[in-house]
Amino acid sequence: MTKWVYTFGDGKAEGESGMRDLLGGKGANLAEMSNLGLPVPPGFTIPTSVCTYFYDHDRQYPPELEAEVARALDYIGTLTGKVFGDPENPLLVSVRSGARASMPGMMDTVLNLGLNDTTVEAVARLADDRRFAYDSYRRFITMYSDVVLGVEHHNFEEALDLYKDRKGYSLDTDLNADDWAELINRYKKIVQDQLGKPFPQDPKEQLWGAIGAVFGSWMNARAIKYRELNHIPASWGTAVNVQAMVFGNMGETSATGVAFTRNPSTGERALYGEFLINAQGEDVVAGIRTPQDITEAARIASGSDKPSMERAMPEAYAELVRIYEILERHYRDMQDMEFTVEKGKLWMLQTRSGKRTAKASLRIAVDLASEGLISQEEAVNRIDPASLDQLLHPTIDPKAERKVLATGLPASPGAASGEVVFSSDEAEAAKKAGRKVILVRVETSPEDIHGMHAAEGILTTRGGMTSHAAVVARGMGKPCVSGAGQIRVDYAKRIFSVGGQTVQAGETITIDGGTGQVLQGSVRMQEPELSGEFATLMEWADKGRKLKVRANADTPRDAETARNFGAEGIGLCRTEHMFFEGDRIVAVREMILADDEKGRRAALAKLLPYQRGDFLELFTIMKGLPVTIRLLDPPLHEFLPHTDKEIAEVSAQTGVSADKLKRRAAELHEFNPMLGFRGCRIAIAYPEIAEMQARAILEAAVEAQQKTGSAVVPEIMVPLIVTRAEFDLVKARIDAMAEAVFKEKGASVEYQVGTMIELPRACLKAGEIAETAEFFSFGTNDLTQTALGISRDDASTFLGPYTQKGILETDPFVSIDQEGVGELVKIGVERGRAVRKNLKLGICGEHGGDPASVRFCDEIGLDYVSCSPYRVPIARLAAAQAAIGGKVASTA
Repeated sequence: MTKWVYTFGDGKAEGESGMRDLLGGKGANLAEMSNLGLPVPPGFTIPTSVCTYFYDHDRQYPPELEAEVARALDYIGTLTGKVFGDPENPLLVSVRSGARASMPGMMDTVLNLGLNDTTVEAVARLADDRRFAYDSYRRFITMYSDVVLGVEHHNFEEALDLYKDRKGYSLDTDLNADDWAELINRYKKIVQDQLGKPFPQDPKEQLWGAIGAVFGSWMNARAIKYRELNHIPASWGTAVNVQAMVFGNMGETSATGVAFTRNPSTGERALYGEFLINAQGEDVVAGIRTPQDITEAARIASGSDKPSMERAMPEAYAELVRIYEILERHYRDMQDMEFTVEKGKLWMLQTRSGKRTAKASLRIAVDLASEGLISQEEAVNRIDPASLDQLLHPTIDPKAERKVLATGLPASPGAASGEVVFSSDEAEAAKKAGRKVILVRVETSPEDIHGMHAAEGILTTRGGMTSHAAVVARGMGKPCVSGAGQIRVDYAKRIFSVGGQTVQAGETITIDGGTGQVLQGSVRMQEPELSGEFATLMEWADKGRKLKVRANADTPRDAETARNFGAEGIGLCRTEHMFFEGDRIVAVREMILADDEKGRRAALAKLLPYQRGDFLELFTIMKGLPVTIRLLDPPLHEFLPHTDKEIAEVSAQTGVSADKLKRRAAELHEFNPMLGFRGCRIAIAYPEIAEMQARAILEAAVEAQQKTGSAVVPEIMVPLIVTRAEFDLVKARIDAMAEAVFKEKGASVEYQVGTMIELPRACLKAGEIAETAEFFSFGTNDLTQTALGISRDDASTFLGPYTQKGILETDPFVSIDQEGVGELVKIGVERGRAVRKNLKLGICGEHGGDPASVRFCDEIGLDYVSCSPYRVPIARLAAAQAAIGGKVASTA
């Protein structure tokens, strides 16, 4: 018989941490904490299997569920000495979601469930605190109405603000029991007016309404968006956790808080977090009140005059420290904990592996390995390779002038500049238009997820270090400054003001998530320094990987950056990028416009010294590491002017008439240039171009070898091969040029001639091509286009719906389509190596920096991947994780 409910409490549980897929992360960890004997309010979990059933059966529940829930409520009642729905001694519960993957703030929660006009009096009597009871009841009405009944939260906030203004109150804590009782009547009237029926008084009806709302929230817009951004399948579903309430709002000996066992921004080994006295959990994360520091050291560092938990509640603090040490040792990872103190007693409401910045991830992983809690291989496996992106981009140059507008909390590190926008919709629209923006909000909510994703950074005027904005920004790797209280935002006028200055929508600001500063204008940035824990972890990663990692680099700066990031050579140098600089484009255009071979050769002679100098720099920087240089690939029309203005300018430069320019551009025009006159087709029609490039490469290689004393082995790559015959024609020209150069120079270098496999036919005929090609580099960008019949430039119009509807799992230009394109690559590998056993194989599209694609390349036996310089560390780490494979299990 299927089990639909799992209980926990009193030092035991029907589940444990390994049941995350069934119980969700929250339910599994509540069960685990119960099994560890930690103080957890008793409760039960309705598993993810019910969510699946719910959506598979038109939002109906399994027939046995109601009886099992009733038995579980009795179980909680036995442990607490209370009865759910009892008018004299009522059990109150919380109802929370709990997916197997943490989705902070994305789904719905209801607290204080079970309160009604009768039980509120019983709670007041039992607690001997009427204000506490009515404060809890008003919280329940607002939360339940919003989450379950669809009466939006702002209705109640407006009523509360009007009441406070009329009474002259500034804080919610100024209201007494009679005030809350009067407001509750107003709240119930709001519900009656909006829904045409009263607020539900039956606790059983309340419970099932909340359970249904939690399951329903799995498919709300913000949860769907979050899953899409974090690649969480909809099929996973969520669990529901029902738990006996403990109250942090029972006066000055009660509190609620969130704590991390290590600093989630820096990784420092120190208890980190915030708490509020006389409050409930939502108050901390919602940013409604400014929270207090947990430790005295943090209070001093922040300059707060409010007492820390360490001072205000020393016994509860000592218990929290004891528990955090148990949990971190048990889970072998930094924990994010939620707790409540009720009349001096500490209760644990949740633990989970805490979200952290990439910088913190590195430090925590390295420290845990150094402390002996995990192995070096586990430390390598703990880091999401894609998260390294956070570390590989500029921060503010310390020498740059800073015009500080305001200072808030350094909620998520890094820095960003952009135009000010005040809504998430504006942020998303600006991103689509190619503009960089900073999202400025009073506070963010889960509805802002799309705007936060689109923005370069986030600035809020309310909220602490564990507010919604801070947690989500850290998870996204975006800089965030929260709690900048000096700033006043006026959404209607689309401005914010601070210290007598006004900043309008569209003006540029810079935020520094490391210091909390908000700066005027765009501020100069600097390249990151990758040392310390980064260097240590990458050293461990490099010990474990088989795949080499090269970089796509066309300029000396690219090559230097690539070497600094640990590239083991250049896997793709696109020579055409060199043709557009300065006087070179004039010579290129002369070559294209020439009427015969003699004219083309005269123009190419002007290009030769430029190309030779470019290659000499690259070979010198790489000092003996392999450098793959692709011969000219794009269609020739790309180098010609198109508008009348450009044509007039080029005509003046070259002395060629505008009519001839227009005529030549028309001759070269193609309906589908990607499938047209490009790649090896240019080298076959105009072999003098390939000859010039081969001479430049080989002369530079000889000179670099003499200059550096290191062997230089250039890899000359012929693009867009369809047949061996094409390749052999071009290779013969290259070999003849090599012979001539070596004879002229009286010196030689080793060199290889290979091809870029980027067409399906080339994959299928790889065996034939490998008879003469010495290496293959799979051009998976073009192979994706030609295999799927999708133009990368136009795909955005329909790829979104395709991935959302599950037709394609991911964008095939971001992560390689393993079943289709990947199958072609495998065929090319197998057939090529069957002919040439030691055939060197790599890929050079941007897939080379995608972790999932790197794993695939490792599985099929490629020798290297090549990616943009800034993605080299990502590829190195992904390659190490691919090699480690299933040898260790990550709990991060």
